[in-house]
Amino acid sequence: MLKIAPLVLAALLAGCGSTNRLAQSLDSTPNSGPCPVIGSLYDASRYVKFADAGGKLYSDIAFTGEITDVRLFCRYTGQQPLVAEVEIDFAFGKGPQAAGNSANYPYFVAVTRRNGKVLAKEYFTTEAEFGRGTVAGKTELVNRITIPRADESISGVNFEIVVGFDLTAEQLEFNRAGNRFRLDAGN
Repeated sequence: MLKIAPLVLAALLAGCGSTNRLAQSLDSTPNSGPCPVIGSLYDASRYVKFADAGGKLYSDIAFTGEITDVRLFCRYTGQQPLVAEVEIDFAFGKGPQAAGNSANYPYFVAVTRRNGKVLAKEYFTTEAEFGRGTVAGKTELVNRITIPRADESISGVNFEIVVGFDLTAEQLEFNRAGNRFRLDAGN
């Protein structure tokens, strides 16, 4: 083994040039500015699906969902576009009227200007597996959101990234009205 050590050392020293190039290729330049603000849209951060459209009682619930946290990781320098990854934490519930042990939850990720103008919006679906339980959680990673910048004077603070469930008109109205499902007591 000691006879091989000088050969390994010689190989490593010979490779220093390529190792040095690798280190130089990793850009350690700080971002040109801060990352965009990220958050979940209040009206769309909760998902309640009733078994029938008129339901508002706990006994009518099929599935629920909530966006509990969002995180953004971004990178941009010089003239490069802003490239971001989004992590979204979900909490899911299975109600008394659930059909099956899994459900699909549609959601969106939107890039907006600070004034609210939507620049891009993508739709996704996440699946919750409940097994024998009635609650589940999951973290989704949305890769490679690219925000082009006109020039290097445009920083991430000029943009916002907003996430939310893709709700029906009835679900959105339920959330906007501040409703929570009502317990069955006193029907």
